[in-house]
Amino acid sequence: MKITYYGHSALLVESESCKVIFDPFLSGNPNSGISPDEITVDAVLLTHAHSDHFGDALAIAARNQCPIFAVYELAEYCRSKGAEVKHMNIGGSHTYGGFTVKYTQAIHSSSIAEGDSWIYGGEAAGILLTTDAKTLFHSGDTALFSDMRLIGERNHIDLAALPIGDMLTMGPDDALLAAGWLRADKVIPLHYNTFPAIAQDGDDFCNRLRQEGITGFPLKPGESVDI
Repeated sequence: MKITYYGHSALLVESESCKVIFDPFLSGNPNSGISPDEITVDAVLLTHAHSDHFGDALAIAARNQCPIFAVYELAEYCRSKGAEVKHMNIGGSHTYGGFTVKYTQAIHSSSIAEGDSWIYGGEAAGILLTTDAKTLFHSGDTALFSDMRLIGERNHIDLAALPIGDMLTMGPDDALLAAGWLRADKVIPLHYNTFPAIAQDGDDFCNRLRQEGITGFPLKPGESVDI
């Protein structure tokens, strides 16, 4: 499994069986370094509806003629815009092509801005992606919550992608605890340094992970890791 980071919370995952992208906030992201037109995938996976995660989901799905996986209300919104969708919800799993996704709890809000109005985007979620006998957990935007222990107990997580930006999600201290609760051997920090309000030191966070026996990957946009 190869994971490429495109800034903020966008991850491209490639395996022998599939190619998917999480939360493709690319064209509006000053750090992504890639155009949505350069993305070729089998599916788009969304953790929630906020624009810095929803991003270019509709354009990528249309160009690739592939489905968008999202919590029911967000999936319905995407369907209303002409996208093929897979309706998911918390606790549910679905196998499609060469991968399986399972949606988990996250503690965050979720909405879509249209003009002066806000549309409810369903609950925010984390996503367990399993392909070629490897499992990645993308926690989405979330606070620390105690059931991360349960997620770690019930799943063998090869790599966890966790927000560290603070202010809008958990910060480094809580993310460090989350990594231990999830029993993840490897961690990619997400959702930091995109904007001044969420400035963090990814290298320092990964050094702290190392002290706990966890390998951290403070990837720069465009960099990859194989697990």
